[in-house]
Formats: sequence, structure tokens, C-alpha cells
Amino acid sequence: MAEAIISILADTVKITLIVFALMVFIEYFHLRYYSRLRGGLTGPRWVQYVVASALGVVPGCVGTFFVVSLYVRGLTTFGALVAVLLATSGDGAFVMLAKIPATTPLLFGICGVVGVAAGFAADALIDRLNVTLCQECRPEVHDEDVPDAKFSISHFARDHIYNHIIRQHLVSLFLWLLGAFVVLRLVTPYMDVTGLPVSHVALMFIAAGIGILPESGAHLVFVLLFAEGAIPFSVLLTISLVQDGHGLLPLLSASVRDAVYVSVLTAVVGLIVGFAVMAMGY
Repeated sequence: MAEAIISILADTVKITLIVFALMVFIEYFHLRYYSRLRGGLTGPRWVQYVVASALGVVPGCVGTFFVVSLYVRGLTTFGALVAVLLATSGDGAFVMLAKIPATTPLLFGICGVVGVAAGFAADALIDRLNVTLCQECRPEVHDEDVPDAKFSISHFARDHIYNHIIRQHLVSLFLWLLGAFVVLRLVTPYMDVTGLPVSHVALMFIAAGIGILPESGAHLVFVLLFAEGAIPFSVLLTISLVQDGHGLLPLLSASVRDAVYVSVLTAVVGLIVGFAVMAMGY
């Protein structure tokens, strides 16, 4: 029992430290290139889809928050919103890089391509159906307000490493990881490593349902199950496409209706892509 507890704590601390280092790097990169990213997201539609998907693929929720903040202020399209939310894996992306580094680039690539394609399709659908969007949005959601030319190490350490990464993400990530490892340790002895007690088809719908929740923590369980060989790639891909991490929360505060629209659309796209990949044997 003691050995199991030590093992779980060691794995949790190890991945938490890796995630922390990655989060600091990503936060710094985003702040330094803020102006260029903003310019790309307010340009032609196809540029918006590509830049939004690229921001979504970047691990963490910063890029997603950025696109959402522009969307609720009317500066980018619904298609760009769909693109970033399909491409993102939230904080779970950091864990994937740490636990399944060989598979993660492929998964990121698929999510990015799907995001761009779905962005085109979403805006075309909205235009064709003449759907009115973002009527309930409020201007309280703001993007990062740090000028590229006046970067301050003390400001970055205080406001971004401590107040943002550590206080808002790292503690909850540690607890979610700890819980995921505990669940995995409890469940693994009762299931065949080649498959779960439910069919993969049923598991696909379960993954999509969990992915709709605006929280990336449950995603970690699927990452760890895939790392153990207990679920196929198609299931991991489905929940990675559907889940938005915390990125959906600012949109929920601005327009519940738009949040429902984008959640339903990403769930449908995630299931279609997931079943297509499953049909291919993955």
C-alpha cells in the first residue's frame, strides 16, 4: 500500500514539474508575440482559421482565451472560435507531451487540420442559415495587456508565473493528476489492458460527453488509459477534439447560447472524426 502511494505521488510530482516548465515557456512565447498573433486573427477568414488552430494546438489555455476574448468583442468569426476549440487540448496537452511524446505530435496535427477545416464549414453554415451570434456578449472579457516591447521579468514572474500559472492552474492540475492516477490504479486490476468493460463505440460517446464539460481534468484519465494501452487512439482523439479545457468559460460568461452552439458542433465533429479513425483500425 505504501509503495503504491509513493509511486502515485512520485508520478504526479514528476509530471506536474514537467507541465510547470512547459507552461512557463508557453506563457512567455505568447506574451512576446502577442501583437503578431492579434493581427493574424483579425485578418481574412482563412488566416483566422489557420492562426486560431495554431494557437489551439499550442499547449495550455492561453491561446484559447485569446481567441475567445477577440470573438466576444466581435473581432473574429465563429469559425475561428470553432477552429481553436477543436484544435486545443487545454492543459491536458502538457500531460500528453510528458506521457505519450511519440503519439502527441500526430494527435496535435490531426486536431489542427480538423480545426481549420471545421472553421471553414462552421462559418459557411452560419452564413447559409443566417444565424445571429454573440448578441449577449459583454466587453468584460479582455486579452493579455502586456506590451511586447516592455517585457518585464519581475512582472512576468509575479503576474504570470505566480498569479496565473501557479495559483490558477498548477494546484488544480496537481490534484486532477493525483486523482487520475488513483483512479487508474484502482481500475486497472479489474479490466483487460486490451479493452474496457464497455465497447469502444460506447466509450467514444462517453468520451465526447465528458469532453463537453469545460474542464480538462477528466481528459487526463483518458490520456493515462491510452498510455497504458487500455483504449484505442480514436477514443483519445475524440475527447481531445471535443474538450475545450477552461477555454469555454469566458464564452459561457458572455453568451451561453454561443457556448452551446460551439459545444454541440465540436462534439459532432469530434465523433465523426473519431469514428472515421476507428473504422481505419485505430
